[in-house]
Amino acid sequence: MFPPRRQDSGKFILAPETGLEHDSLILIRKTVQYMKTVLLTAILLALVLAVSADQIRQEGRFVPYPNTFSDSLKAQIRESQPDVPEALVFKLNPEGLAVPGSPSDFTQAWHQPAVSQDLTGSCWCFSATSLLESEVHRQTGRVVSISEMFTVYCEFVEKARGFIRTRGDTAFTRGSQANAAVRLWKQYGCIPAEAWSGIGGKTGILDDRAMFEEMTIRLDAAKSAAQWNEDAVLADIRAILNHHMGTPPETFMFEGHMLDPKRFLSEILRINTDDFVDVLSLKSQPFFQRVEYKVADNWWHSADYHNVPLDDFIALIRQAVRSGFTMCIVGDNSEPGFLQDINCAVIPDFDIPAAFINDDARQMRFENESTTDDHAIHVVGYLEKDGANWYLIKDSGNRSRNGRHPGYMFYREDFIKLKMMNIMIHKDALGELAKRFLPAGAP
Repeated sequence: MFPPRRQDSGKFILAPETGLEHDSLILIRKTVQYMKTVLLTAILLALVLAVSADQIRQEGRFVPYPNTFSDSLKAQIRESQPDVPEALVFKLNPEGLAVPGSPSDFTQAWHQPAVSQDLTGSCWCFSATSLLESEVHRQTGRVVSISEMFTVYCEFVEKARGFIRTRGDTAFTRGSQANAAVRLWKQYGCIPAEAWSGIGGKTGILDDRAMFEEMTIRLDAAKSAAQWNEDAVLADIRAILNHHMGTPPETFMFEGHMLDPKRFLSEILRINTDDFVDVLSLKSQPFFQRVEYKVADNWWHSADYHNVPLDDFIALIRQAVRSGFTMCIVGDNSEPGFLQDINCAVIPDFDIPAAFINDDARQMRFENESTTDDHAIHVVGYLEKDGANWYLIKDSGNRSRNGRHPGYMFYREDFIKLKMMNIMIHKDALGELAKRFLPAGAP
């Protein structure tokens, strides 16, 4: 465009080719600018309206730490612990939060009713057992309840064995990982719940606190005295377990047949423990390789976790539940958006907007330990609501027991993306993703 030239009138006009006076050009430019402003405002308004009301108005508040144990468990706690001052915790204000109404809103895969782990640290086993019960039904059509505490008993024995063999350099904790269950079933077998409850004493509830303390004292004594006689120490560990839990049966009757734990697994359950895989998503480890999940509850240093980027991790979960699979999922449940009184878990936008959750956001929280390996649960269903993916969680933990729907939680997908670290699932659910993994031991 040519530069303007001055006329006697004092106005500038454009070059002769346009014939437009400068005032007219200003008007046109203002009109164009106004139209741009209107368009930009409309776009921003559309974006705002696309954000749900709970994301716009979210705020936190301090509330009393919720005592969500059942009345019977509260009584047990009061007897064993002195009263402590009321604590406050920072939680998301749930006002206006759009959450699913009930478990019946979800498309569900078959699963047994939710049960409580009571006062044990055995979420890993309750969730894994629930998954394996669902897999028995999916593969064979059988409905079988399996004893969680038999597997817990065996795991305490194996952890004590590991402690002795490593000369006290193995973590001895109440917890473990979900994949410990299939490792133990392969070694010991399993038994039906009707054959053995693992509840000792007169309380009628599961409680491993005193038992764990006694075993810890025995192992610490062995370490202090450099007493590494495996048979002698394990005999003492089994005596402690038998005292508190009862002695598990070597054989039992099931459907008119006398079975032992390994025959029960092979002849009744008929599932292959080698068919279950663990999938992890952490940026600190190489993707599409098998890696170690470096947390204390992975006390035997399992390096069988298939590590994938977050996008693949979430895509696998979405596809698997829509294809009828269930899975164990493990991660953190101590967040402001974990609201057990209304059975839901979300990530508040005052933490991080959902759109910004990526591999780096997960890794940062794992590194600074604001994400910890707290809890294992069982994903048994899904729901698409108001543009968000929700997952139905069967939860054995006490924090899920006293909400509106005892034994269940509703996890929004942003919570899983940020706070859930790994899953255990049947290998058939991997689909095309399985082809991208390197063989075990590959460089």
